[in-house]
Parts: sequence; structure tokens; C-alpha cells
Amino acid sequence: MTLIQLKYAITVAGENSLNDAAKKLFISQPSLSSAIRSLEKEIGIELFRRSQSGIRLTSEGEEFIGYARQVVEQYNLLDARYISKSAVKKKFSVSMQHYTFAVKAFAEMVKQFGMDEYEFAVHETKTHEVIEDVKNYRSEIGILYLNEFNCKVLSKLFDEYGLEFHELLVCGIYAYMWKGHPLAKDKEITLDDLKEYPCLSFEQGEYNSFYFAEEVLSTYQYKRLIKADDRATLLNLMVELNGYTLCSGIICEELNGSEYCAVKLKSDEKMTIGYLARKGAAISVIGQKYLEEISKFREKAMK
Repeated sequence: MTLIQLKYAITVAGENSLNDAAKKLFISQPSLSSAIRSLEKEIGIELFRRSQSGIRLTSEGEEFIGYARQVVEQYNLLDARYISKSAVKKKFSVSMQHYTFAVKAFAEMVKQFGMDEYEFAVHETKTHEVIEDVKNYRSEIGILYLNEFNCKVLSKLFDEYGLEFHELLVCGIYAYMWKGHPLAKDKEITLDDLKEYPCLSFEQGEYNSFYFAEEVLSTYQYKRLIKADDRATLLNLMVELNGYTLCSGIICEELNGSEYCAVKLKSDEKMTIGYLARKGAAISVIGQKYLEEISKFREKAMK
């Protein structure tokens, strides 16, 4: 196995066909095809599934490409530091469910480290994609929650993927709504109080099961339910339709504005927000700083 073969495989994984990848690599398609088949033979797995419509990664191929990217990135850092002596920015990436406080912590971490030496990426996305991103080394850290309902299913998936979940915050359940909502001034409300208002939930796409829901109480039979893809849309629907979503109660007015509030839901349900990382992997200095910034919200979570 050579570094060139790894670079070839990574490029092919990002294209729709061997021909497109070959053009990008400035080599012939037969030469690229031969190199990929030689690599597959050496490692004993099929990386790509070929068809008339193009090529796509196999499940084993996805895992291999994750490791390959890590090897190539480390080589590039070594090359930049000791051979070409060029300035290459260090990279840090995090994937998360839709938590404003996690975005706020990311911003605070960026301010402290600056962007001259680092290249940052933040992916606010679906639950399964958070898990996949950490598994495939797209992100060093993934932020999501567990509770009694989804814990067994997701923990089994974490174990299969070689991931570990670490607790950061334990929160009660709140209904997040705009301050003009009829229930916004109540100190505590019940699901029965909310039944005439639309519950807003993040769409999970292909993995739209109760276990991958970003909101707790996902099996409750809501009278009115609307699914959306992004946080901005949910905020608009809160205002237009008096909608609400269930959340941790940790509010960041600096990002969402002061027009919204969280009302305590009468429930014994708890959600444990934590981070995912590769099993046994050391968290980088910048990753540790990010987790430290999130931990500052622990006091808010305990209210």
C-alpha cells in the first residue's frame, strides 16, 4: 500500500466516476482503475461498487477512506513542517445536533485560537450524520444527546463504529418558543397544555426513526407536528404558527436573539448532552478547549 494509492482512493471517493477522478488526478482512467484494483486486492476488501450509473463506496470502503484521509493529512503536515517547510494550517472540525450553545462555544474557541494558524469547520446536521462524521474522521468531535429511550440503540451503534460517548451536561426538558406565544409567561407547562400548538422537529432524512430524533419524547403522539431541516426555519415557524420545540433550556440570546424563551416542561425526563470521539483517541488541544467552553454552560443546564 502506497501513499499514492491512498490519494487515488480518496479522490475517487469524492467523484461520481473513475473517469472524473482520473481527469482530476491527471492520469489515464485505465491506470487509475488498475491502481484501485491493486489496492483492493492487497487489503482484501472491495472499496467501491461499480455500476453503469457510476461508482460508490461500500460500507467497508467508507471506513477505509476515513483512515486513509487521516494518514494523508498527517503526511501533509509532516511534509509541510520538515520537507517543503511551507505554512499549512492545522484543522479542527466538529459536528453537532442543532444546539445554539454548542455553536456559541465553537465561536468562543475560534476567538481564542484565531484563524491565522487554524482552519475550522462546524457541521450542524442530522443525528446519524454527526455519528458518521466522527466515525469517518470528518470531525474530531460530535455533539449529541442520550436519554433512557435512545441510549441502548445509539450506544450499540457507537460501539460498532469504535466510538465513545462522554457526558458533558445533564438537562431537564423545556419548550422553546417565541415570547409572543400564549404560554410564554407560564413558569411550567405540560404536554397537554401544548397539544393545540404545532410541535416543531428536525427532519432526520433516511434515518428518521424515534431513536435518531433530536428532541426528547419522540414517541409521544403529537396532535400537530411539523418537521423542518434547519434552525432558522423552526424559529420562523415559532413566530408565524405559535410553534414550539423541546430543548435543553440552555438559551444563547447572542445568536438567536432575545425574542425567544424556554418554559420548563413538567416531566421527569432528562437528556444527557455529551461528545462523541474515536475510541482511545486523544483529544487535541483545540478540541479540549472547545469542550471546556461547552462545559461552561453546565450551570445553565442545572437551573
